[in-house]
Amino acid sequence: MPSRRAFLAGILAAASVSRASWADVGDPGYLSAARATDGTYRLCGLTPDGHLVFSLPLPGRGHAAAAHPHYPQAVAFARRPGTFADVIDCGTGVHTARLAAPPGRHFYGHGTFSADGGRLYTTENDLETLEGRIGIWDAGSGYARIGDMPSGGVGPHDLRRLPGSDALVVANGGIATHPDSGRAKLNLPTMRANLTYLDDRGAVLDQIELPEAQRLNSIRHLSIRPDGFVAAAMQWQGAETIYPPLLLLHRLGDGAPQLLEAPWEIQRGLRGYAGSVSFSGNGAEIAITSPRGGAIHRFDGESGGFLGAVAAADVCGLGPAPGGFVASTGGGDILTVAGRSVTRTRHDALQWDNHLVSLT
Repeated sequence: MPSRRAFLAGILAAASVSRASWADVGDPGYLSAARATDGTYRLCGLTPDGHLVFSLPLPGRGHAAAAHPHYPQAVAFARRPGTFADVIDCGTGVHTARLAAPPGRHFYGHGTFSADGGRLYTTENDLETLEGRIGIWDAGSGYARIGDMPSGGVGPHDLRRLPGSDALVVANGGIATHPDSGRAKLNLPTMRANLTYLDDRGAVLDQIELPEAQRLNSIRHLSIRPDGFVAAAMQWQGAETIYPPLLLLHRLGDGAPQLLEAPWEIQRGLRGYAGSVSFSGNGAEIAITSPRGGAIHRFDGESGGFLGAVAAADVCGLGPAPGGFVASTGGGDILTVAGRSVTRTRHDALQWDNHLVSLT
C-alpha cells in the first residue's frame, strides 16, 4: 500500500492534472516501455507516426502501462511477476504514487481504468491458490487499494474495458505460475484458458473457452474495437510441431469464438507465439505480431480472411494507426503499416519492450 507521503502526493497530483489533458503533454498516440542503450529503463510517449514526445525514467523493466482516460497520467507496470507499479505525471515526469501488490500477490503487467478514470483495475496472481484476481484501486485517493474480485480463471494477463461501459474483458491465460518456480508452467495437464466478461462488481457476464484441441492455447493480449468486438492474441503451450490459430475473435453473448490463422506454410513461421494484437485505426483489419516469427499477420475485420504478412525482426508492440497499424521492435524501430506501405522511424538509443498502449 502507498505510504502517507505517497498518498498525499497522489491527491495533490490528481488536483494538478485535473487542469491538464494529454494534449498538454504533446498529445502522444501511444505509450511504451523501453530500455535505453545506457542500461536505464524508460516510459515513452510516441506520436502516431512514431516520433518521441517524452521519455521518463522507470525504476526497472516495464511491461505495459495504463493511461488515464482524461489526464496525462500513466500507471507503468513492472514486468511479470512484478510487485509494483508507478503512477507517473507525464507532464512533469514525477512519480506521484506507487502501487504495491498485497502480500501473497503479484501483478501480471497490465491494467485498465474505469470510464470516468476513478478506478484502476489490475491483473494479479494469488500465490496461495494460484487463482486469478482483479485488484481495484481508487485513483482519486492516491491509488489506495479498495478491494479485489475473481478474474474468472487462472493466469489473468491483459484486461480491457468494453467501450461505453465499465464492463471488463479479462484474458485468463490459464497458466499457473509461482515466482518460487521461476517461469515454470505448473498446470499444463489441466490448463484451460478463457475469455471472461465481468461487470464492475465482479459478476460474470459471459465466459468462453477454447475447443479441446486448442486447450493449450494461452489467451494473453486484447484489443477491442469501439463497437465492442474483441480480438485476443494467443501463445501455444503444446508441441512445437503443431501450429494452431493464434488470433481469437468474439463478441459478448455470441457463443463460440472465431479462430483465425494464416495458410499453414505461413502460420508455422510464427512458432506458436503472438505477442500483441490490434484492430486498425478504422477497424477494418486486425493484426497480430510475433517476435519469435519476426512477422505481423493481417486479417480482414469482417470476413476474417488472411490479408498477408509483414516481415519485421523482433516485432511485438502493436497499435491502431489512421491508415492501418503502428508496431514496435526490440531493435528500436517504429513501423507504420498502411496497405502495402511500410515506413520506419528509427530510435537508435531505445529498445522497445513488448507493448504499445494506444491513447485513442
